[in-house]
Amino acid sequence: MTKVFQVFRDFLPRPMAVSGKERIRACCGTLIGVFLTGIVSRLILGPDAGLPMLIGPLGASAVLTFALPSSPLAQPWSVLGGNVVSALVGVACARWIGDPALAAAVAVASAIGAMFALRCLHPPGGAIALTAVLGGPAIQAAGFGFAFSPVAINSLLLLAVALAFNNATRHRYPHLHHVEPANKHKTADVPPSERLGFTSQDVEAVLSRYNEVLDVDPDDLAALFKQAEMQAYRRRYEEITCADIMSRDVVAVDFATELEEAWSLLRKHKVKALPVIDRARRVIGIVTFVDFMKNANLEVYEGFDAKLRHFLRRTPGLHSEKAEVVGQIMTRNVRTVRDDMHIVELVPVLSDMGLHHVPVLDRERRLAGMITQSDLIAALYRGRLTDSAAVA
Repeated sequence: MTKVFQVFRDFLPRPMAVSGKERIRACCGTLIGVFLTGIVSRLILGPDAGLPMLIGPLGASAVLTFALPSSPLAQPWSVLGGNVVSALVGVACARWIGDPALAAAVAVASAIGAMFALRCLHPPGGAIALTAVLGGPAIQAAGFGFAFSPVAINSLLLLAVALAFNNATRHRYPHLHHVEPANKHKTADVPPSERLGFTSQDVEAVLSRYNEVLDVDPDDLAALFKQAEMQAYRRRYEEITCADIMSRDVVAVDFATELEEAWSLLRKHKVKALPVIDRARRVIGIVTFVDFMKNANLEVYEGFDAKLRHFLRRTPGLHSEKAEVVGQIMTRNVRTVRDDMHIVELVPVLSDMGLHHVPVLDRERRLAGMITQSDLIAALYRGRLTDSAAVA
């Protein structure tokens, strides 16, 4: 008896790692999408239309677009192209093949082939091809017009609702292909985080050998692998957070700090960046060596000392077009991290993004410390030594 239960249990799928909130979101999106599509379609087609205001396979399209918005099968071209092309193929088979059973089989198979060729594979397309063959006199009388009304109309309306609803609920749709960031150094090197371990090309090579359609985008698959790697490192390094490795005695300035004073602080403390904070110690910017160089035109090194002295010297009077205080030259869009963030999450920030230093904020978003690339390297090195010692 135990073996029988074991067999039945093996047929059951694994529990879905999806929260209750996400399940409710998908249900609400489907409810709104199908309802609005039906109402608007009825207005367009008219109350006396012989064709249905909603096609049955649209329900399957709604499942994909609202419950699986990141799926390659749920993207706009897959939905619209797959449904319309399948309808055209189904109508053609119904007209040219006399036997309904054979016409239905050829229609579904041909629809799949056409969707593969046009890169718009969409499972409900097979049902639409079948509907075009076996849908009844009204659909057969509509001929190729069935592909446009109601198929194309339904598909476009559902996509419009999916576009608005998914993005409003913070689900990026359409799920565009990931574009590799350009190398900030203008060289052919890949980002530092991809020089060891797997790359996106490795994922593509494995998928080509697997030779089956997977309902997941290769970019998402690569991202999941990288997150799994980070999770493994997080477990290995236990709970080492930014608060554990950051510098707490941070040299900071405010908006009105004079440039000469800020420059002196950079040189005195041998740092390359100063967070700019307000009275509540909230970070409003950051000023670096690069900011000084750009604003003093020091990227061209001819006359470096003279240019720097002129830039730092305070201008007499109350008004000048020349920058006088830190707030006039600081970088306002500052990349910050939380003090409870695990140090593994710092790796892409301080490597691929090209940052050398990042301010650390506490729970109230006030400046709590500063982390540099050197801090991260030392922490990872120390963690590696501890790990090696434990193994030995």
